[in-house]
Amino acid sequence: MYQTLPVRIIPTSQQEELLWILSEKCRLLYNFALAERKDAYSNGMKISYIKQQNDLPNTKKQYPEYKWVYSKVLQSVLKRLDANYKSFFSLKRNCDENARPPKYRGVDYFFTMTYNQSGFEITDSKSNKIAYNSTDTTNYLYGADKPEYTEDDEVFISFSHNHPSGLELKFGLPAKILYDRILRVADEIAQVGIYQKKDGGYYLSITYNVPCLDFKHNDKYLAMDIGVNKHTMVDSDGNLREMINKRPDKYREPKIQQIQSRLDHCKRYSKKWYRLKRNLNRMKQKSSNQLKDFQHKKTRNIVDNTDASVIIIGDLSAKQMASSKKGDKKSDKSTHRGTHNSGYIGRFAQFLAYKSLRVGKRIIEIDESYTSQDCCNCGYRQKMPLYERNYNCPYCRQSMDRDKNSAIVIMERYLRQNALWTGYQHFTDNLRQTGLLIGMITQSLPG
Repeated sequence: MYQTLPVRIIPTSQQEELLWILSEKCRLLYNFALAERKDAYSNGMKISYIKQQNDLPNTKKQYPEYKWVYSKVLQSVLKRLDANYKSFFSLKRNCDENARPPKYRGVDYFFTMTYNQSGFEITDSKSNKIAYNSTDTTNYLYGADKPEYTEDDEVFISFSHNHPSGLELKFGLPAKILYDRILRVADEIAQVGIYQKKDGGYYLSITYNVPCLDFKHNDKYLAMDIGVNKHTMVDSDGNLREMINKRPDKYREPKIQQIQSRLDHCKRYSKKWYRLKRNLNRMKQKSSNQLKDFQHKKTRNIVDNTDASVIIIGDLSAKQMASSKKGDKKSDKSTHRGTHNSGYIGRFAQFLAYKSLRVGKRIIEIDESYTSQDCCNCGYRQKMPLYERNYNCPYCRQSMDRDKNSAIVIMERYLRQNALWTGYQHFTDNLRQTGLLIGMITQSLPG
């Protein structure tokens, strides 16, 4: 399983200037390739990634400055454009009205440079080669004899380029942190990317392969209803548990809106505008980091504290849930913003999935439609506005928290769809022992 670790780097002024020069060539290549595709589409023709990649040697002959950039990096630029178009066409096929084609990159855009398979070399302060370049691949040399690092040791990552300045792009990173996070567990370093965040900081994204434990089914399940304010879980033994989402974004949202308002009323590109822009990006980055940290800790807590080998979650799209619709009230827009800020339907599920795979567990997504409207006891469906937090069934008189009801419905739906009748009977019997009226109809349907 491939994972990515972002690491902050602090380049010198000369290195930063060189990074921008190389990034500018990548940006221009992206824009030229995009213009070529748009012209072809307007004339009823199609251009593939293979065709544009095969044209790279001619482009380098016509514009020799493109030789400054490592060849794999230029190929990754065209791959990104191709991936963007595939994503756009996929959204169009799914009738997404908000789908937009790829756009040109502006002059202030730092284009991510991806060194895939080769073009980078990793060494340490003890003169050990960890990864080095061969003809077209990077050989990972960390075997059984792994040295021990202290806090003073460093790991150096250097990148290939052909700029006339000959300046070395070599960055030092703390060896102990990289050893604990990557070198100790990885059996391959696949690629390294250089990118810039909105706060102006430069980062390396190191993609590495981690071996996963084999999946062993123990006939235990955990169903989750992922929400904005809390997550509700129920296991196959009938144990219900709630995990509160502290929502750290709510603390910073008023301050971010205040800075945004001052920025909107400021003269564009003035000294004050740049100062407020930097502060705004810094606050947004801080809020984003806090949310990611919270998600990592919560998903790790869930995976480590459950005996279930299968974790079941819903597959609802956060993008569709948070999309504004005609006639939305102010409270609806606030809910949409909360869904976007918490990011729990998408990113939370991704964190949960890769942490589960590493320890030999499995994540299964099922259709979560109407789980908040269906009664977990009798299946009666009724409208449930968001402000109603308790599910009261008029048919079977079942009354419980709506999130707990959704988690139970998710578990029941999975067990039924997969014909796991023994597990379903075991689950419902355990729920009855908690006092819930599962499978016990007490009144006829009204009307």
